[in-house]
Amino acid sequence: MHPYQDPGRPPGERVHDLLGRMTVPEKAGLLFHAPVAVTPDGGFVEASAGPLPTAPTTEVVRHRHVRCLSLMAPVSAGPLARWHNDVQGLAAGSRLGIPVLVSSDPRHSANENPLTSVPSGGCSRWPEPLGFGALADEAAVRAFAEVVRAEYTAVGIRLALHPMADLATEPRWCRTSGTFGANPALVARLAAAYVEGLQGTDLGPDSVAAMVKHWPGAGPQAGGEDAHFASGKDQVYPDGRYEEHRAVFRPALRAGAAAVMPYYGRPVGVPGLAEVGFAFDREVIAGQLRRDEGFDGLVCTDFGLLTDATLPDGSVWPARAWGAEDLTVEERVLRLLDAGVDQFGGEWCPDVVVGLVEAGRLPEARLDESAGRVLALMVRLGLFENPYVDEDHAVTTVGRADFAAAGAEAQRRSMVLLAGALPLEPGIRLYVEGIDPGVAGRYGSVVDSVAEADAAVVRIGTPYEPRSRLPEAFFHQGRLDLPDDRREHLLALADAVPTVVDVFLDRAAVVPELAGRAAALLADFGAADDAVLDVVFGHARAEGRLPIELPSSMTAVEAHPEDRPGGTADPLFPIGHTARVPERHV
Repeated sequence: MHPYQDPGRPPGERVHDLLGRMTVPEKAGLLFHAPVAVTPDGGFVEASAGPLPTAPTTEVVRHRHVRCLSLMAPVSAGPLARWHNDVQGLAAGSRLGIPVLVSSDPRHSANENPLTSVPSGGCSRWPEPLGFGALADEAAVRAFAEVVRAEYTAVGIRLALHPMADLATEPRWCRTSGTFGANPALVARLAAAYVEGLQGTDLGPDSVAAMVKHWPGAGPQAGGEDAHFASGKDQVYPDGRYEEHRAVFRPALRAGAAAVMPYYGRPVGVPGLAEVGFAFDREVIAGQLRRDEGFDGLVCTDFGLLTDATLPDGSVWPARAWGAEDLTVEERVLRLLDAGVDQFGGEWCPDVVVGLVEAGRLPEARLDESAGRVLALMVRLGLFENPYVDEDHAVTTVGRADFAAAGAEAQRRSMVLLAGALPLEPGIRLYVEGIDPGVAGRYGSVVDSVAEADAAVVRIGTPYEPRSRLPEAFFHQGRLDLPDDRREHLLALADAVPTVVDVFLDRAAVVPELAGRAAALLADFGAADDAVLDVVFGHARAEGRLPIELPSSMTAVEAHPEDRPGGTADPLFPIGHTARVPERHV
């Protein structure tokens, strides 16, 4: 047995021994975090076939020595566990047998954007993190994260590319649903609780490592446009609140977060910072994160900073190297490593790093530093001792009945009654829109027209302006108010019959007309039809308070400083608002 294979030795000794045995290409592979897909039956995908490029699994593991794979597929538990074991078998056949660390974006919520989350693949369904911000309950967040840990570890996912500790200060920002809201103190506490639930008391063989993002705060996007795209490359601080956004991460770091992901955005007008993407700035990573916060864990860039992506329609999605667009791929690698980054997210070109070492432009000692952090995380997670999973256990764990029931309860509890009164009387004649009539039929007699109804229940999403091209079309951006035709339809409905409107808040909505005319206005953060109807008819109680502010107009939104938590002019509903559902359970 080599020292690196001996679980009785300290992790530092094991990593040092293993680095001494590795070639430069083997080390370089550890610096890349490649996205991969999986076939529905658990097979390897060797050529991209989806809306976004993925790496050829066998090629990157066997020949490019990549050992961090981000799972982009909503595959059910049995096939996914089988795929995981096959990938580990492929890695075990390599010269040193270094295992694979599998990561994933969130898999437990309603978000359907494949760039920010993954459809569940059978995982229990919960509200978005914004719903936990509405509950403001650290114990609930910790319990949710423990369920995520159980379901992830069952299929071999050992690194969560979450939580987000960003403040949702810009009402138009499309990533709001993945945050815990806009209250700095609350967001800080909940992000720390999430890390504790994922990792446990100590990071070990039963843990899922947490990658907290997006350092040092991705919320204040100029005009609300997201930094995945050149239109949103700038982060601005009209109120001078950069430090407030950064400080929110501190409790999650102190809770022991294993990894950190910086965002794409480039800060504009912040003293001491270059106007370049956060990951490229040595002061942001080596300075404020490592020096000031004492963080010595893994730093992985957000995905796609090095190379452009060719999409299925032949169009090119440029690398998100904002402020560094003119640098070559090699120059970007050098600047990122100099800044203190360890891994390049969404990339699989380790030959670039090998070439830099061979050309004398990158010291092998710098390569050892980052490769060592990756290996140390693998050692602490126990992957060298047992990288495999039990396929039967995976099937019985993912989506387990008690997990599903807890998620369903959280969906109900996190809702917020914004205005009006509930519940409706059971058994009434009910007109519905945006709701499965079969589900609604369990609560009343569903009718085909408003004229026949005693009441109406309508579910809508937060308004947005659709973008025409992928991948930007995946993101809900732009205006927050209802289009004229949609607004007039809903108001006519509310005038004709008492109408309950439920809004899925994936970001702030500007709906003052509905607040004044609907019989009740309800907000959910990712809930099934039966969860909403249980609250509407009094079978469950909405306990949430608004985790973000709902502005009264787009004029107020446009005048609002992007970095300020709340505080729009004359808000429709402030942070923390609730009209409260009466204590009634049928």
